[in-house]
Amino acid sequence: MTVQLFIPCFTDQLFPETAFNTVRILEKVGCNVIYNPQQTCCGQPAYNAGFWDEAKQVGHKFLHDFADDLVIVSPSASCTGMIKNAYNNLFTNTMVHNRCRSIQGNIHELSDFLVNVLKKDYFGAELEGRAVYHDSCSALRECHIRDEPRQLLSNVEGLELVEMKHTDTCCGFGGTFAVKFEAISSAMAEQKVHHALEREADYIISTDSSCLLHLQGYIDKHRLPIKTMHLADVLAHGWANI
Repeated sequence: MTVQLFIPCFTDQLFPETAFNTVRILEKVGCNVIYNPQQTCCGQPAYNAGFWDEAKQVGHKFLHDFADDLVIVSPSASCTGMIKNAYNNLFTNTMVHNRCRSIQGNIHELSDFLVNVLKKDYFGAELEGRAVYHDSCSALRECHIRDEPRQLLSNVEGLELVEMKHTDTCCGFGGTFAVKFEAISSAMAEQKVHHALEREADYIISTDSSCLLHLQGYIDKHRLPIKTMHLADVLAHGWANI
């Protein structure tokens, strides 16, 4: 299968290895991966801040950076959710209505694509330790992804996956929320990390780099014995040339 790769700006700028690992995983299962270097943002930051006109301009570019008849895969539930849901508010009954609907139907977050489209859940990954999975708000509520990442992680050799309390509550990032409401955001991160530590976890794993950046910031500040990892980095661990 030929797939288009959408790497969100957050991943591109701060976590490029997660992008490369996404390519490695897709190629390992036989996909021909296409990457358009002209792609930029999906428009989510502007949209969430209330600047819908600006978000529409960015989103219009996104709709023309990708073919509307090929699958699009992204290692971000947040950006995938933006396109699948918020684009309804931006492009319904516009000149790009039909193109938008086609792309909305073709875009998948990585775990959703692997499990539900390709029916693949084993990649030979190895990672020693105990982990909890953090359900990001976008993955759970916008993309309806819950079991897929857990299914993939259950097949990682050496990894013990346990559930923490309130796994489906927000980590406190929320884009500009973390800037506008720093104290509340930090308290939410503290709660999430300590729920993980209660389970004696070595890793907090998620589908969204933005959540992981936020949580890792709290972990680093307080020098806690735990680290965050993106799902793609876990699935490539132990066999990819990294």
